[in-house]
Amino acid sequence: MEIRVFVEADTDAVVDLWHLADLTHPNNDPSLDIKRKMNDSPWGFLVAMDGKTIIGSIMVGYDGHRGWINYLACHPNHRRHGVAKSLMNEAKKLLIERGCPKINLQVRSGNESAVKFYESIGYLDDNVTSFGLRLNPDN
Repeated sequence: MEIRVFVEADTDAVVDLWHLADLTHPNNDPSLDIKRKMNDSPWGFLVAMDGKTIIGSIMVGYDGHRGWINYLACHPNHRRHGVAKSLMNEAKKLLIERGCPKINLQVRSGNESAVKFYESIGYLDDNVTSFGLRLNPDN
């Protein structure tokens, strides 16, 4: 497995992966999310490759205060083989290089498998409530 920075030609394969991994949501346009990420911080968009096939993805952000993880995905046929853990480790390295003191992430309610995964790699429930305000109806 190789982890590399996303390139525009990866778009369709990554969107397909997100659908397979059940990461998409009716309020999100995955292609638009990718364009926004590439316009903001392309250094933080990684894909995991098995040969020429994309089997994982992660979006990493840093706002100068906290690091954020979004769109961590692993192809269902490659789960439990270290893909997600490797992507998280690479994200952690990127954030440490930028001086980030802490990583935050959000898990949708009811996604117990994601909760168990993050707990297994050392993440703890911060006991906070997450609020959001839509600025665009597309996302």
